[in-house]
This record gives sequence, structure tokens and C-alpha cells, in this order.
Amino acid sequence: MSESIGPVLRVIGCAEADLPAGPARQVAELEAAVWPGSSPGHDPALTPRTMLLVDGAGTVAAALSLLYKPVPLAGRTYRAAGLSSVVARPELRGRGLGGRLVAAARAELAADPAVDLALFSCDRPLAAFYEAAGFEVLPGTVLVGGTPEEPLATDHPGFDKVVLAAFFTDGPGRDRAAFTGVRVPLHPGDTDRLW
Repeated sequence: MSESIGPVLRVIGCAEADLPAGPARQVAELEAAVWPGSSPGHDPALTPRTMLLVDGAGTVAAALSLLYKPVPLAGRTYRAAGLSSVVARPELRGRGLGGRLVAAARAELAADPAVDLALFSCDRPLAAFYEAAGFEVLPGTVLVGGTPEEPLATDHPGFDKVVLAAFFTDGPGRDRAAFTGVRVPLHPGDTDRLW
């Protein structure tokens, strides 16, 4: 995917495993600067896809990952995608670049017939940022990450998380109701514990 979003910047996306070395290095450096001690990359079982906002010289201004997995809930299995590792260059923050990239990710997920919904959590103060890009807060919803044997939930003591979603099914109202006010067994594993 390649979409022009400004006079110099464009959105590009590819499977994480296919990301060229230069952009991959830039993403790893950005993530390490924002989240010291983090390790780059995601669990291949979640089919990670990287989306970047880059300038004409190939400099990464913002990045995020899309992760995918089936989620059983309310008697069916949903094909879910989550946003992870959303980051913008610190010196470029406040210019709307992260919001443009998140909105582009939502549009890509909405256009993908293999995705029923986007589902992820964020720190409570960031909820308005994601809402501006078209996601909605699910009141009372808790994502249960980690593994069934070692769960990590968004209502873990010390966390101040909210769960956001966007529904792309034929019955978004019904599916929104199924995901509101419940504990969702996300269980993405040990690498991407809450995606």
C-alpha cells in the first residue's frame, strides 16, 4: 500500500518480515528511544504488518504495527486486528503525523475483508487521540492478554488502560454490544502480551 498524505509524506505498509533493513533499523531506534529496553519486532504467529509514515528521503516519521488473531467471544470467532507500537519521532510530535498514520491503519483494516474488528488498549490519556482517528472506547471492556496460563489484563493493578475498537462486520451494533463491558480472551502470547 502506498498513499500520499501530504506534500512530502506518504504511508507505506508491508509484512514486518518484508520491511527493508533501513526502515526496520529506524523503527527499532524510534521504539528504543521511546520505550527503553523494548525489543523490536512482534510474534510471527500474529502475522505482524508494519505501517510507516515516511518522507521522500525514506526517513520514518511515524510507525505502527498491525497484529492479527482470531478471538473467540459470544459464541463465534472474530477475526481481530490490533494496533501496537504506535510511535512518532519525538521532534515531530504535535504535527498530527501519528494521527494520520493511525487513521490510515483504520482505513486499511476497514477495507480488509479478512478483518471483523480492530481491538486494542491504550493508556487512558491517549483515548482521545485514537477516537479522533475513528476508534471508539468500549466502556467496561477488559482485554486479557498474555497466555491462559499467565494472563495479563488491562485492569491489572497499576494500569490505567482503556479498550478501543472499530467494527467492520455487517452487524456492527450487535458486535459492539458483544464486546462492551466484558473480559475478552485476547491471549496474544508472551511476546506481545497486550498486543
